[in-house]
Amino acid sequence: MQQTWSRHLRYTLAGLAGTTLAGLYFGYPVYGLAAGLGAYLLWTLYQTRRLVQWLADPNTADEAPQSLGIWGVLFEKLHRLNLNYLQTRDRLHARIDRIQESTNAMRDGVIMTDARGALEWWNGSAEHLLGFRRSTDQGQYIYNLIRTPAFKSYFDAKNYREPLELHSPAKPHIHLQVQISLFGEDDRLIVAKDISRLHQLEQMRRDFVSNVSHEMRTPLTVISGYLETLVDNADDLPPKWRRAINTMATQSFRMETLITDLILLSRIETGEQAVNDAPTDVDSLVRQVCQDAQVLSGENQHDITFEASSHQRLNGDENQLRSAFSNLIFNAVKYTPAQGKIIVCWFSNSDGGHLSVKDTGAGIDQVHIPRLTERFYRADPSRHKDTGGTGLGLAIVKHVLINHDGNLEIRSQLGEGSEFICHFPAERLVTELAE
Repeated sequence: MQQTWSRHLRYTLAGLAGTTLAGLYFGYPVYGLAAGLGAYLLWTLYQTRRLVQWLADPNTADEAPQSLGIWGVLFEKLHRLNLNYLQTRDRLHARIDRIQESTNAMRDGVIMTDARGALEWWNGSAEHLLGFRRSTDQGQYIYNLIRTPAFKSYFDAKNYREPLELHSPAKPHIHLQVQISLFGEDDRLIVAKDISRLHQLEQMRRDFVSNVSHEMRTPLTVISGYLETLVDNADDLPPKWRRAINTMATQSFRMETLITDLILLSRIETGEQAVNDAPTDVDSLVRQVCQDAQVLSGENQHDITFEASSHQRLNGDENQLRSAFSNLIFNAVKYTPAQGKIIVCWFSNSDGGHLSVKDTGAGIDQVHIPRLTERFYRADPSRHKDTGGTGLGLAIVKHVLINHDGNLEIRSQLGEGSEFICHFPAERLVTELAE
């Protein structure tokens, strides 16, 4: 390019020198120079006009305009840049078309919105699941089409670690799971998945557990009653039957405890047990539970201490909270060796209220922690007979906290004990009991 420019400059100066000499020959060197400059200006304007016309629509011509010197080089290089641009554009269009085709083939609804929630693009499944229409909904705010307060709050919160479940606004019989991801400048990529089948199966499971638990309770009560009578009169029985009767009575009690927990969990999950929100004195409640835990400890003589740095009350259902706190504290007693230490703390800060239950037990391997709140899941199945638990305690705790807008945090290291922390939002704290 430098050589072309140098050559062009030499040719231009040579042309101007020639017109000046011609003017000198006729006795007017200035006119000769002016004529040369005028001719160069007209030629430059002509080439500029050709360039502007070509740039106005470079797709109309397969070849660039032909010219001499630096203008020829300029046309050629611009033509190559244009060809590269067209090829890149075609490749991008092909990729975008392929992505859109593959996305349209998905069964899940995919929606793109800007930071404010205006719809920019969605696939065919989103039209089926959510009822969007391309003719009228382009540019509409998504929360005006999905008119669910929970979705609007979820969209604005920007906390998308957990998905949101809701019914389709267009087809209420379809149950959707919505997951939002941020990209760009707070733009949203929304994926809506049809989980109606899973929702139905989960409802069937809950109904089955609830119905079976209730049906088993009556015959088990009869069996337990007769076993209790036999245990009370064990001295009148042959010695070889006493051990069998005592074992049967123990297992009957465990079965009753399991059914009671199943019914309680079922009621909490299905909302059959309504949450009666009222200011609850957590300090007094937890002290009572700690006293019961000390009785449960018995000969193991656990050192159970309770510390309360907050005297604020918690707006919630006292019975559900008692059940959750009891499960955590009793679990600490069951899984902590004799004469171990258990520290229970109730405190509050700007984030809300927190109940911590910390023990000096064996600890839990990190691989088990994400699944501890599942029904019947046990980190160490071999300890099932020793603890006599039902495997439902932490599941009950989880659902009680969900009902109270809270969450459960589990911290544990093998050989260093465990800590279970119930977090409640600040909105549920009450400074004074309402009169």
